[in-house]
Amino acid sequence: MSDEETPMRYQEDGNVHMDFHGAVNTTINFIVARYGIEALHEIFRRVGTDVYQDLRRHLNAGDSHELVKHWRHFFTREGADYEISVGDDEIVLTVRRCAAWFHVQKIHGTVSAQFCDQTSIVNTALAEGTPFRIDTIIDGPGACRQVIRRRS
Repeated sequence: MSDEETPMRYQEDGNVHMDFHGAVNTTINFIVARYGIEALHEIFRRVGTDVYQDLRRHLNAGDSHELVKHWRHFFTREGADYEISVGDDEIVLTVRRCAAWFHVQKIHGTVSAQFCDQTSIVNTALAEGTPFRIDTIIDGPGACRQVIRRRS
């Protein structure tokens, strides 16, 4: 069975409920106001280590392909404008228009200042202790690059 045929653990395929991202935005603001940014960041770290433990298992084994499949599945599913470039030394996910970010802006008017922290911190937690690092570069509102490289 090839990588493309291997079933992916995180592959919901029911209706896309983009309003989920609006609820996340509201929750982020609540947690920061009530408990502080460190509490929020700890939650995001736990998502990266606990919720996505299967992706971490693959990264620990030296396999970044499962994370690429995960990205491809969810960004396509939500209608993002993105591309993934797989090179010899790095994998780059370029998100030109994050569907989640722009949906939140549409339904709430403003996007939490910490909304993209979920991506940055989850990525860091996913890669922690693995042969990879994941750098997240925010390029502007609803746009980023996520780069996977082997640690030296």
